[in-house]
Amino acid sequence: MCGIVGRLNFNTEPVQAQTLKAMSDRLAHRGPDDAGMFVDGNVGLGFRRLAIIDLSVRGHQPMSDEAREVHLVFNGEIYNFRSLRAELEADGVRFLSETDSEVIIHLYKKYGVGCLERLRGMFAFAIWDARARELFIARDRLGKKPLKFYLDAHRFIFASELKALFVNPEIPKEIDWAAVDEYLSYQFVPHPKTGFLGIEKLEPAHYLIVKENGEVRKKRYWQLDFSKKEQHTPQEWKEKITESLKESVRLRMVSDVPLGAHLSGGVDSSLVVALMAQASSRPVKTFSIGFREDSHNELPQARLVAERYGTDHHEFVVESDAVDLLPKIARHFEEPFADSSALPTWILCELTRQHVTVALNGDGGDENFAGYARYKAMQRYETLRRFGAVVGPASGPLASVLRHASRLTKQKRLEYLATILSAYTGVRGRFYLHSFGFFREDEKEALYTPEARQRVLASRASSVMQRLFEESSGLSPTEQMLFVDFESYLPDDLLVKTDMASMAHALEVRSPLLDQVFVSQVASMPVAMKLAGRESKILLKEIAKALVPLEILEKPKRGFNVPCDIWLRTTLKTFVREHILAPSFLRFGFSRSAIEDLLTRHERGEDVSRKLWSLLMLRLWLQEWFERTDSSL
Repeated sequence: MCGIVGRLNFNTEPVQAQTLKAMSDRLAHRGPDDAGMFVDGNVGLGFRRLAIIDLSVRGHQPMSDEAREVHLVFNGEIYNFRSLRAELEADGVRFLSETDSEVIIHLYKKYGVGCLERLRGMFAFAIWDARARELFIARDRLGKKPLKFYLDAHRFIFASELKALFVNPEIPKEIDWAAVDEYLSYQFVPHPKTGFLGIEKLEPAHYLIVKENGEVRKKRYWQLDFSKKEQHTPQEWKEKITESLKESVRLRMVSDVPLGAHLSGGVDSSLVVALMAQASSRPVKTFSIGFREDSHNELPQARLVAERYGTDHHEFVVESDAVDLLPKIARHFEEPFADSSALPTWILCELTRQHVTVALNGDGGDENFAGYARYKAMQRYETLRRFGAVVGPASGPLASVLRHASRLTKQKRLEYLATILSAYTGVRGRFYLHSFGFFREDEKEALYTPEARQRVLASRASSVMQRLFEESSGLSPTEQMLFVDFESYLPDDLLVKTDMASMAHALEVRSPLLDQVFVSQVASMPVAMKLAGRESKILLKEIAKALVPLEILEKPKRGFNVPCDIWLRTTLKTFVREHILAPSFLRFGFSRSAIEDLLTRHERGEDVSRKLWSLLMLRLWLQEWFERTDSSL
């Protein structure tokens, strides 16, 4: 794992080595083991290394071929690099290191952009081809590794994290209010936006060709396909998926540094740890995090797995005073980001790095096997659609009654039903968005001052979710949601959280359930083997029966979010009120009365904690990036 940076000037202006070094230094947390740069006139590449494979100086980057024609900076891991290396050696290629980086160089020399079809792993890399005088930049299929860039008529500048981009004085630091508006809907900024005007994220499964004359070409090279189904018996599917997952785990256990696993107490990470234990000759090091609040704590379940497989187990409990870390997280994540699980993930990664350099996790189980509650909600929504003429007019009032009853009886199921009813619109994409529980369009407009409302409306884009639902209209409702999650929530939320929190502590995290071969196989399964009625993740749980304690398979899904609803009524009540009602926040165009209404509703028992958390993290992002005056940004 590493941090990469680079710059190409579209004229004869040379790249300054000190600028390149300053950019790389901003990413020292991603690569504390080594640094390097390559400068050739108007092009430069910079690198910070976290050594994982071949720890010797032979792994130094930027890395070049023997002819000095191709120069690479690479962040990630190629899990099939050994088989690719063997193929290239059979063709007469001579290798100078044991790294996967060198494999990429020779694959590119043989296949050009076609090398991407051969790579199995997580990556973001840039290759300067001195023969063609062009940059070739690519990002992995699912978006595990980040890459952000700035482009104008005179230059192209890229980096793993945008904090390195602002070293360049030509890049303005301005708020993209259209991106902020989308953030309030989704809790993240959907690609290609970043929250900053003029700076973009390269989309997952895309590559860029940037020529020396300023010509830029972007192309998608892969997309997960849910339309092609394979025919197997249930037992054959079980065997096929089991073997695929075992292979994916084995591939991710290749490391020249200490390795462990994040164990949440859920099915996904428990299954990964079980398979690691089977494949390992020594106890697996496992790391878990929990809360004092029983409603959010899964440490007891994690211990069951740790005891069953005799792991070297470590735990940490997150208290409400951990919110002192939130300004630091808002600063480091660099985009508006309101997934509250970023806080425990940050602490978990810090704990893990004290013991190992690489950790496997269970990310991807819910996206593959329809594990989120919203998948079940969509089934109920589809039932409502059949009675649209009756339900439509009554959905709002009935939702209010159910929500009131939920507050009186403390029955979460009534709140759940109220959410489904209140989100009923007759349009799947809009229902999906509303079921997230963040701000609807009408709620956002009430949140803005009149001036801010005009500013946002002038730049508001069409709904990303609605566009993705339209793009996948030929799929079943459940598979539409799976498609949307793979295209949006996964790369822009879940994988951002994992990468930014782990690399802040120089920790590499690998996700066997997000292996490209594995996800393609799961996409070819019948949807009924994932979700049917109240049962979700059906096949994955069937596989886990022989490997995971029964208590884990039977317990309700809890997720990894912090207990915001409790904290915001108790220990964090004053903290949040002071921050989101601060004049320095309101001056950006937010209505004091609308925010006070949200606070009052939450204090009276209605759970609007996710909306309040979104405002809190937006306030901290604006404070850290647009109010601070120190030079560390």
